[in-house]
Amino acid sequence: MKFHKEGKGTLLTVLLAIIIISGVSIYFLEMWSLLIIIPLLVLYGFVMWFFRDPERDILDQVDNVIAPVDGKVVMIKKVFEGEVLQQECLQISIFMSPLNVHVCRYPVTGEVTYKKYHKGKYLVAWHEKSSELNERTTMAVKTLTGANVVFRQIAGYVARRIVFYPEIGDSAKAGHEYGFIKFGSRMDVFLPLDTEVICKIGDITKGGIDVIAKLPTENK
Repeated sequence: MKFHKEGKGTLLTVLLAIIIISGVSIYFLEMWSLLIIIPLLVLYGFVMWFFRDPERDILDQVDNVIAPVDGKVVMIKKVFEGEVLQQECLQISIFMSPLNVHVCRYPVTGEVTYKKYHKGKYLVAWHEKSSELNERTTMAVKTLTGANVVFRQIAGYVARRIVFYPEIGDSAKAGHEYGFIKFGSRMDVFLPLDTEVICKIGDITKGGIDVIAKLPTENK
């Protein structure tokens, strides 16, 4: 199993803690130490599972909008995006549980035109206001079709670290990694109003693979 680079420090720290606690438990509790060691090993297995980074067969995309994360579609609605677009658009939100792969991928292909990190609260990630109030990052890409697409990593109640790597001017390739969120969280994608939405609320998405929408082509 391949592990994401963001998890290496956490995995090592947790492993060392388990070794120390297990050693102390065995010394003082002998056989009863299994009551402590077994749950710790289960916990470590969960941490390993969380930081998995599976290989994905990513295809080239032009006007398709690709699911940026693994998770569940929890919102599709018309909203006013006031940070970058300053206009009404379609918002598609995907919620990630701690059991999902948390690699964050570009939803569209184009050029990175905006990036910003925001400090904030830690409301549960499915809360509608978390997009505006929680710790988050915002990025924008000018697509090959001429559309401006904004997407936002949102920390949830459990998540306490968001990582995103691109710089303004970088090339974005739909389905390819651009960041990571540690533990439960959400991703919002803001699209032009005339975008054809393919997904529906309740759909389970596979990041980098599933097509969730199709951009209008008249902007080419």
